Amino acid sequence: MKSTFYILLPLLLAGFMLPDDNCSKPVPTTVGQQNQYDGPYVLYKNDKVFVHYLFEDTGIKSVRVDTMQAADKHNSLLSVATDEAGKTFMVQLKKELENEKSEFSNVDKMFIVSDIEGNFRAFRRLLQANGVMDENYNWTFGNSHLVLTGDFFDRGMQVTEVLWLIYSLEEKAKAAGGYVHFVLGNHEIMNMNGDIRYVHPKYMANAALLNQNYNHLFSQHSELGRWLRTKNVVQRVGEILFAHGGISGEVNRIDISAQKINKLTRPFYADSTYKYDDPKVELLYSDLGPFWYRGYYTPGASTQAQVDSTLHLYKVKYIATGHTVIADTISALYNGKLFNTDVHHAKGHTEGLLYENGNFYRATATGEKLQIAIQ
Repeated sequence: MKSTFYILLPLLLAGFMLPDDNCSKPVPTTVGQQNQYDGPYVLYKNDKVFVHYLFEDTGIKSVRVDTMQAADKHNSLLSVATDEAGKTFMVQLKKELENEKSEFSNVDKMFIVSDIEGNFRAFRRLLQANGVMDENYNWTFGNSHLVLTGDFFDRGMQVTEVLWLIYSLEEKAKAAGGYVHFVLGNHEIMNMNGDIRYVHPKYMANAALLNQNYNHLFSQHSELGRWLRTKNVVQRVGEILFAHGGISGEVNRIDISAQKINKLTRPFYADSTYKYDDPKVELLYSDLGPFWYRGYYTPGASTQAQVDSTLHLYKVKYIATGHTVIADTISALYNGKLFNTDVHHAKGHTEGLLYENGNFYRATATGEKLQIAIQ
């Protein structure tokens, strides 16, 4: 990297010309910048990558754009703001992206979080308090797994920062023998297919400042968009099946594997027509699909037999979901076979689910571990 330029934005940006890139080796960017307001947004055009940062100083917004050759992107370090004033963390772009596997065996310890919805502070504190990462955003969870069960988009003010934190922890985890699984929820899908009902107004304004359509920021022409398209909507990790909403009785009856569900749904993440030729895809994208289903928590809509059928079909002992808040704490239901991990993070009720040596714990933002009794 890089060619760099700034544009002051006291009003909406009307447009700008992108610079040529004449340098071959990228370098860290925005180190020491304490007023980073959003970004980076990494966008592709032909054989170049354009990295957009937004800054705000005394009410005046500015955009910085760094450029690099696409072939050199993995040598770049991007600066990402945090919830702590003046503190950033660095992210190295991945050399390549590939679709995630659907099943992982022999996982003895994992930490499970859902529905952060752009609340970077809650997410950061929870991971640090429970030994998943340290104060410098380094992975400290060894060969254990972090499982994120969807809805990290929308509502909150630091969605971009949350996504880059997940992105960066993936490589750090792999280097230590661990793993990060990001299972998509309905809000990830919504942001890819153009349903922006719950996007915070900040992001619509920022897209305008960048002279971009909001949807383009998470399209196949962006790094985060390409990365999101590698993720699954159903994941089996060790003895637990993860889906943002859950597995309905109707999905049970079509009797397809997690791998098949992911294969069928992935091509349509960004589809905005809602027209599917395959009835299985139609089902998977309906209210009965794995990222929309709420039947586990709707009286009379689900049964113990349905849950047991899912466990049998997917050869697991437990199911974990997010999507539906039913209490201020993580809850175990259906004779301890199903865990709801959606809590009101924005209201200060942040918890994660810790699975360790066959036991389950509610893990708090202060690092307290409270064992969940399984009947």
